[in-house]
Amino acid sequence: MKPSNYYLLGQQSGRLNILVPKRSLKWCLLLTLTAFVIATFALVTGQLKTSFSELHEIVFGGGDKFIRAVVVEWRLPRLTASLVFGAALGVSGALFQSLIRNPLGSPDIIGFNTGAYTGALLVIIVLGGNYIQIALGAIAGGIISAAAVYLLAFKQGVKGFRLIIIGIGISAMLSAFNTWLMITSSLESAMTAAVWGSGSLNGMSWDKVIPSFSFIFFALIATAYLTRNMNILEMGDDSANVLGIDSERTRQLAMFCGVVLTAAVTATAGPISFIALVAPQLAKAVTKEGGVALVPSALMGATLLILADFTAANLFAPNQLPVGIVTISIGGVYLIYLLIRQSGR
Repeated sequence: MKPSNYYLLGQQSGRLNILVPKRSLKWCLLLTLTAFVIATFALVTGQLKTSFSELHEIVFGGGDKFIRAVVVEWRLPRLTASLVFGAALGVSGALFQSLIRNPLGSPDIIGFNTGAYTGALLVIIVLGGNYIQIALGAIAGGIISAAAVYLLAFKQGVKGFRLIIIGIGISAMLSAFNTWLMITSSLESAMTAAVWGSGSLNGMSWDKVIPSFSFIFFALIATAYLTRNMNILEMGDDSANVLGIDSERTRQLAMFCGVVLTAAVTATAGPISFIALVAPQLAKAVTKEGGVALVPSALMGATLLILADFTAANLFAPNQLPVGIVTISIGGVYLIYLLIRQSGR
């Protein structure tokens, strides 16, 4: 007999037998609707004004060729990137906060964003690499920095607070190294690195976003397979081991997936801060869902990033801000609030 506050997908005796919390489902639908509304306005807003009727014609294959090119080739890749990247950051943050069991457990706080930035800077400044090489450098940098933090934090297992402190230390060292790289590089390389490092979705194209989408897609599939083990791990390592779950291996795989998700976003758009920190916490606050709330976190992350990018593109039009400036401005205030709340405990 199913609880009254759950929907049953499938049949109790069938192969498909999934309980979905009603509150969580309602909020997921609301977040999806909110993201859709913002996306619709994003497609018709810009220096070239587009009406909803013209957008309707374009959706069904008609419309003016020039307006169609603007919507499909310029605005739609940016819109899609904001949704996919926001979802990836939301899931990444949910993974780390579950693993570390601390609301400060986020790839931007622990320093994996900074590690990905370091990898990209080395390719830009030292190697003078192309876009694909920069993306691979960012992913490699994120994975290497994560491995370093994990190994330094490992002492008969990984404790959340220890990992956060070591991550902050590694992040500070990498930030200093990044600054040194930019100061000692040529003006052209430094400007390229500075623009990329601000975290921006400006100028997105299908050629730029599709490689990152591929990494994100496979990382999300792997994360979905880990969800059951992650939920069991929430009960503690001893309970997980009793139920046959290798807690350390699960933690390593989940951390790897989280790093790949963050690094894939950073590889294309640069470091976008605080979405991974804020999205999972807001998702849990509104859904009241326990465990690893991956779907609500993904939808919250997508909604927050598309809203931030819409603000960045239109707040000071015709000038466009990098979306990273908007997220760090709002996220910084939230981080101060979070630190005050944590210190009170």
